[in-house]
Amino acid sequence: MSQGPAGHVTRSFSLPRLETALRTPLRRFLRTVDGVTIDSVYESGSVVYDIGAPPSGHLAIVIAHGFTGDLERPHVRRVAEAFAQYGAVVTFSFRGHGASGGRSTVGDREVLDLAAAVEWARELGHTRVVTVGFSMGGSVVLRHAAMYADRSEEHEGRTGAHTDAVVSVSAPARWYYRGTAPMRRVHWLVTRPAGRVVGRYGYRTRIHHREWNPVPASPVESVPLIAPRPLLIVHGDRDGYFPVDHPRMLAAAADGHAELWLEPGMGHAEHAADDALLARIGAWATADAG
Repeated sequence: MSQGPAGHVTRSFSLPRLETALRTPLRRFLRTVDGVTIDSVYESGSVVYDIGAPPSGHLAIVIAHGFTGDLERPHVRRVAEAFAQYGAVVTFSFRGHGASGGRSTVGDREVLDLAAAVEWARELGHTRVVTVGFSMGGSVVLRHAAMYADRSEEHEGRTGAHTDAVVSVSAPARWYYRGTAPMRRVHWLVTRPAGRVVGRYGYRTRIHHREWNPVPASPVESVPLIAPRPLLIVHGDRDGYFPVDHPRMLAAAADGHAELWLEPGMGHAEHAADDALLARIGAWATADAG
């Protein structure tokens, strides 16, 4: 072990050599290209390998949680357990969340956190990687796929950070949306000093005080750059944060390339995704990440 930034202990692990050891999660603090430490966990899933590394074609699913979540939250663990039936799973806490370093930029620099997690999955031997994001994480997986579109070239100091398929759940299509009461509360949390105090001590989320400069490309602007990789957009018709015009805008921007699931009776993000929906997403990832 070594002492990392901001007092974090950086744990280094080598790939286990025994079949039984592969069922034990690996935990590591990854470092982004801008120097932030990201708390991450790798779990091999329900498949047991008889050698020290996974088969190259074995799927890895990287989960990008929503705002104020982290890898240890019960709703994130439930999602990880569901997806473990379909492949290996990488969970991580975005910057400013949980044990990760830095402060949340609410969807901007978080793309670098996801890139580090995807690259780690590939370093562990996975040649098929699917990113699945919820709410804020849903916007991040779209922007990440657009930014890391070319696997043959390096981007922002990362190689192997591209994804083979993308699932975006309960994501916004555009920035600065305040059309619902829950989103007005989120904006208060992010933009007001008192709100950031509530975020830090009430939600274990450290939020950056600076406004975006420059404003990052929006999710709807990112979607056209994802093709030809498979894209699944999932949204509930009772989402209290983002109404259904958001997923429809995202699907329209894909110009027939994306698959849109509008889920009857579903609310927002991980809390609203039931086991049956998670199983359908896992099956889609398995089929479409080839």
